[in-house]
Amino acid sequence: MSSKNHFMFGICLVILFVNGESIDYGTALAKSLLYYEAQRSGKLPSNQRVHWRGDSALEDGKDQGIDLTGGYYDAGDNVKFGFPMAFTVTMLSWSVVEFREQLHSQNELKNALSAVKWGTDYFMKAHKEPHVLYGEVGEGNSDHQCWMRPEDMTTPRSAYKIDEQQPGADLAAETAAALAAAAVAFKKFDLGYSDQLLTHAKELFDFAKRFPGLYQTSISVAVQFYGSSGYEDELLWAAAWLLKATQDTTYLDYINEKSSSSGGTRSTLSWDDKYVGAQVLIAKKLLEKKFAGNESSLLNEYKKNAEEFICNCIQKGNSNIKLSNGGLLWWQPWNNLQYVTTATLVITSYADALSATKNSLQCTGGNVDPLQLITFVKSQVDYILGENPRKMSYMVGFGTNYPQMVHHRGASIVSIKKDKSPVGCHEGFVQWFNKNAPNPNVLDGAIVGGPDISDNYNDSRGNFQQSEPATANTAPLVGVLARLAAS
Repeated sequence: MSSKNHFMFGICLVILFVNGESIDYGTALAKSLLYYEAQRSGKLPSNQRVHWRGDSALEDGKDQGIDLTGGYYDAGDNVKFGFPMAFTVTMLSWSVVEFREQLHSQNELKNALSAVKWGTDYFMKAHKEPHVLYGEVGEGNSDHQCWMRPEDMTTPRSAYKIDEQQPGADLAAETAAALAAAAVAFKKFDLGYSDQLLTHAKELFDFAKRFPGLYQTSISVAVQFYGSSGYEDELLWAAAWLLKATQDTTYLDYINEKSSSSGGTRSTLSWDDKYVGAQVLIAKKLLEKKFAGNESSLLNEYKKNAEEFICNCIQKGNSNIKLSNGGLLWWQPWNNLQYVTTATLVITSYADALSATKNSLQCTGGNVDPLQLITFVKSQVDYILGENPRKMSYMVGFGTNYPQMVHHRGASIVSIKKDKSPVGCHEGFVQWFNKNAPNPNVLDGAIVGGPDISDNYNDSRGNFQQSEPATANTAPLVGVLARLAAS
């Protein structure tokens, strides 16, 4: 066994050290949830903990005669892209569903539910009629021509929707998945709210099934930034969450019906490709014998594909994912860490299911027990938090050495709470974007795009491939950090 594999699959050390200090997963968890408060759009609540942010985009939806305030800014810009926002909320909800007890033990369950609710409240506003969903507010090209904090925005805030004439099954189904997952998350805490979420989820799933098509054909301004490669994965993902939320066999029938196009073995779980997520939810139900006699041989295809993805991640499969020199899973130069964090959630969730059912993972490269899977997850999380060749944490605000000049408008411009003078569209580039100094506001908990395959990272606002954080990056890590902090 190579030294790299020995590190990954050897017995996990009780304490790992970064810059001479043990990794504090609890602090990383707390910061990960603070990040979502920094990304909030709309009227901020009185208990807002990120004090450098202020109210913004208070007239969103006005051009359409609808209240579309709230929701999340996607990344370092000021656009509300509904497609990745919905995926983010699904990931946050999954974290709560799987790791509720661990979040509670770390006193972060309330903050996790608040992060979910900020998104789901917005989705329900955007879904005023069964077959109408607003999927974007703001527009990427005009937004990217300005460097402005959200509180000063002068760029257009046009609202874009899908409906029966201009459908978008991927957007509708992903939003259905987010609302269904959130319904499960809230069921034990607010049954009325959970039921409300479920009603919207069912309507959106019906909309997606009855009116197929890619959402960017209807919301063309999205294609350059978050174009979708298909909608069958979102429908399957939504059906899996609706089955979990309702136990209604109608959704199981849909899953069985689609098993011949179950996605095969995927290489990522991402805002554009949800097959792995659906496959894992179905595989876990099979492990736990939760289909109550309704198992079919067709469902095993989902399990096989889910397990092959995990085997490939842990370097025991037929098509192993690349690793950087320092041992980080590697897919691509642009925002690679988004794929790492989703992989850690999938592997952690499945490891716990294997453990609970006294099973192990059968890979081409040998059997792997649940502890080995968690050890691998820790290797990836520890890399992100600073156990890497650069000794740099890729979570902003965590540790002493982390990215100082992240590509993020709000963080990079002096807070409106400190200086109320408006910062104009081009003035922001001159005074703040091009300034060779740390951002005045620390974007706690943000996961940046991350290092290259040689473990190098250039800390520069202009290096958006590596230095821009996004809401989808941090969301899967919330549950994983809770799991590690409580273990």
